Amino acid sequence: MTTSMLSIVELYREKGHLHYDGEGVSQLAHAWQCGQLAKNQKASPKLQLAAWLHDIGHLLSKKEGTPTSYGHDDHHERLGGNYLAQVFSQEVAQPVLMHVLAKRYLITTNPEYHKSLSPDSIRSLILQGGEMTVEECEKFLSHSFASDAVLLRRWDELAKNSELVMPNKDEVITELSNIVEICL
Repeated sequence: MTTSMLSIVELYREKGHLHYDGEGVSQLAHAWQCGQLAKNQKASPKLQLAAWLHDIGHLLSKKEGTPTSYGHDDHHERLGGNYLAQVFSQEVAQPVLMHVLAKRYLITTNPEYHKSLSPDSIRSLILQGGEMTVEECEKFLSHSFASDAVLLRRWDELAKNSELVMPNKDEVITELSNIVEICL
């Protein structure tokens, strides 16, 4: 295993148990569920990895607890996406960088989407800029990874099922390691 692969896997091994208020699942469970949704929809391995790692910025952040609960946007998409861009291709990093923009885009273009948001996603939406302008929507759609970011964002909201039983932690970490290795 490469150093970068070890760092990512160890991050989830050490901090994957963390929860954010209003989500109902741990960071590792959320990553696993999101990865499973991508896999079940036959996404490319790189988009599957982006699904797994889209919230890695929360684990990299030095902020305590749930930043949105005290009015702070931790910019996890930038922190995580920029971290991943140092290790992986743009097919992994860009959807991660854009998944917050995708939430804003979906809220703007599909008012029903708001009903799918968790309490923390609603809190963070306000801090992240809320609805987009027409110009922001056009700019978002012009990006070559916009459709991947939208897919990732939809999986993100579905991957907060506290009723879904995750395999044991070692199996999940092994699955994460395998997809990381494929994409290196």
